[in-house]
Amino acid sequence: MKISLGFLTVTALAMGALSHGLQAGTVAEALSHPNRPPADLERDERSQPQVVLNHFGIQRGQTVLDLFGGGGYYSEIASYVVGDDGKVILHNNQAYLDFAGDALDERLKDDRLPGVMRYDKEVDAIDLEENSIDLVLMVMTYHDLYYKTDGWDIDPDGFFAMLHRILKPGGVLGIVDHVGSENSGSSAAQELHRIDPAFSRQDIEGHGFRFAGGVDALKNSNDNLDVSVFDPSVQGKTSRFVYKYVEPES
Repeated sequence: MKISLGFLTVTALAMGALSHGLQAGTVAEALSHPNRPPADLERDERSQPQVVLNHFGIQRGQTVLDLFGGGGYYSEIASYVVGDDGKVILHNNQAYLDFAGDALDERLKDDRLPGVMRYDKEVDAIDLEENSIDLVLMVMTYHDLYYKTDGWDIDPDGFFAMLHRILKPGGVLGIVDHVGSENSGSSAAQELHRIDPAFSRQDIEGHGFRFAGGVDALKNSNDNLDVSVFDPSVQGKTSRFVYKYVEPES
């Protein structure tokens, strides 16, 4: 499924209404918000945030955690959707802060996104309140649970226990990640920064979440899956899976 930028065009009347405030209400309106940076508009074509966020069920008034959110592309969109009654928590640990660079500071400077709370914490120091989050976004970051290097070694069991603690019953864990080869398990996370979608389902369901479906909007048949996601031949164009999981209500 491919959405052209033309699909995101709104009428002049709607644009005028948006210009008076930061709220949008729907993902389509959020994507047309006049405050969005040009670089984000360019990214929309390859990231398909309308399909992704609608699949995850984002709504006005929710509290959203953008986990390892980097420069905050998704946080900004989410903040327009959840509106004044909601909140977006833009999380990074030190490794991701190093990666985000100046982009994060630029996005948040001068309080341009009052609905976004910057939250810099190592994973084992996340201290959000129990049952406080409606939606956790993990966009191209789930595979990092299985990447190991000096200064980076996350315990998946402890990580998922943390998610269960902070998510509300019925809350959503939304995963977008680079597709790894079939039957590769988690091994591709180390060198290629990819992960096998079948492994991810087994892993996340095995950690107590209920699978609630996926969408194919980010699949790319021209990605042969055997090169790093940073290889120029596929960077920004990898085949990605989009999976929704739900926190059990009992």
